[in-house]
Amino acid sequence: MIDILNPDTLKQLGFGVACLIIFAETGLLVGFFLPGDSLLFALGLLIASGELDIPLWLAIVLLAFSAFAGDQTGYWIGRKLGPAVFSKPKSKLFNPKNVDAAHAFFERYGSRAVILAHFVPIMRTFIPVSAGIAKLEWRKYTVYNLVGIVGWAVGIPLLGATFGTNEWVKHNLELVLIGFVVISFIPIALEVLRNWKKR
Repeated sequence: MIDILNPDTLKQLGFGVACLIIFAETGLLVGFFLPGDSLLFALGLLIASGELDIPLWLAIVLLAFSAFAGDQTGYWIGRKLGPAVFSKPKSKLFNPKNVDAAHAFFERYGSRAVILAHFVPIMRTFIPVSAGIAKLEWRKYTVYNLVGIVGWAVGIPLLGATFGTNEWVKHNLELVLIGFVVISFIPIALEVLRNWKKR
């Protein structure tokens, strides 16, 4: 199995593949298992440490564009295809329960869910779809989407770049990325706990 968070793997695959991964995670329903948060952090770190030869500003622009394109794709999939796609039975790559969970998240937080979902794995993939199914006004959706992208696709690579010159972080990258994954799942764990208490 390819470890896409391994620095050597990232260098071999190239930055273009990383952008495609970000697009798939935010726009294609099969991309919910991809490690977007960790990937953005790792890219920022590797660029700052000189292991990836691309200007940081250009990387951030391309990553932000990839996330925006993915979000828009997800929105229009939900808007145009809606029930025709999501009423299909569970498969290996698609589980309708993920859309149901995203719907509940969207109903709970309203339009803010478009912003918040960028920082929550799985929700990041399915909230654009839910916004499309709910027929959230496209302009309104796009504004919230851009705010979320600035925080996520711009903020997290910058965070990685900030730590990119730290020797301990560079020598313990796998540990840092595991910690990043754990932190990113905290909102989901809190939501599950809240629902369990309500029951």
